[in-house]
Amino acid sequence: MKYLLPLLFCLTVMPASAEQSSISIAAKSFLLTDFHTGQVLASQNAHERVEPASLTKLMTAYVVFTALKQERITLNQVVPVSEQAWRMIGSRMFIEPNKPVTIDELIRGMIVQSGNDACIALAEVIAGSEEIFANMMNKEAARLGMKNTHFTNTTGLPDPNHYSTAYDLTVLATAIITDFPEFYPLYSIKEFAYNDITQSNRNRLLWLDPHVDGMKTGWTKAAGYCLVTSAMRDKRRLVSVVMGAESAKIRSMESQRLLNYGFQFYDTLHLYKENEILTDIQLWKGAENTLKAGFNRDVYFTLPKGQADQLKATMEYKQPLIAPITMGQEVGAVKFTLNGRTIETYPLVALEDVPAANIFGRAWDDLKLWFN
Repeated sequence: MKYLLPLLFCLTVMPASAEQSSISIAAKSFLLTDFHTGQVLASQNAHERVEPASLTKLMTAYVVFTALKQERITLNQVVPVSEQAWRMIGSRMFIEPNKPVTIDELIRGMIVQSGNDACIALAEVIAGSEEIFANMMNKEAARLGMKNTHFTNTTGLPDPNHYSTAYDLTVLATAIITDFPEFYPLYSIKEFAYNDITQSNRNRLLWLDPHVDGMKTGWTKAAGYCLVTSAMRDKRRLVSVVMGAESAKIRSMESQRLLNYGFQFYDTLHLYKENEILTDIQLWKGAENTLKAGFNRDVYFTLPKGQADQLKATMEYKQPLIAPITMGQEVGAVKFTLNGRTIETYPLVALEDVPAANIFGRAWDDLKLWFN
């Protein structure tokens, strides 16, 4: 059976006009997405393999956060500094052998100061070596669906077999925010001091835009200037990735333009909460005559401003629906269309358990179904 519902939500909506459909960004590749829906708002060469530079440290952090969550390490744990970590080239937090440093300090040095030495020390305490740790990074990348990514080190130093894409880095940034909300605020720290040396976060948008609360910069000669940024305005979060800009100033400016574009031309709405009742469906041969149904997730949608009244939703479910029904069981679907085009279809699930009726109730419903 089909029922036309009031306007609800959708996941993927095409831009309303050519004006909104594209934005020119001075970078080799870029991607702008809505955090809650995953909808792509703007992109260029998003699946092209590029050198990720220090954006690599997002995955280094992801593996470290996982180890903390699994209680394999602790924040106040003191870490020995190896010769390899101490002599690491590139950006550093300046750890030293025989000078105590904790996991917490190393994480802050990696995130805020982009310390290559901190990455090596963390890799060694968790995996024993950077090589084994890099294998862990690749396993996590595969699990997250980062199909065009491969890591050979923890720092992002150049290597022919070390690569990623703007799309994959968006997946990774989104996973950090989703999976580790307790650690994500570290990416908004503007400066960190260790060994009597204070260094500032290279993400200049933390100073320029109060809505920006992360995430990571990167640079090598081959990669150019790169930046993953996340910002929250009015309960909306966007994630932008800019790869291969010509200067630190340009990567900041273009990231800001991307974010402004997304916030200006699109709206993200939270229409239904997980387990919120959408409808009561007639139920046969059950201890109850109706079944409460809805969605087993929070429901968001992103659409161009001014397009809400063009959305339509249709609920479909089979009849007769026969008990017993278990909570979470799929009992129908909700299809969403924009201007007559199907945008997305979501399962409609039971929000409660309903056992079968007794023998008399089932017999009575059998009789009613026979006459119907």
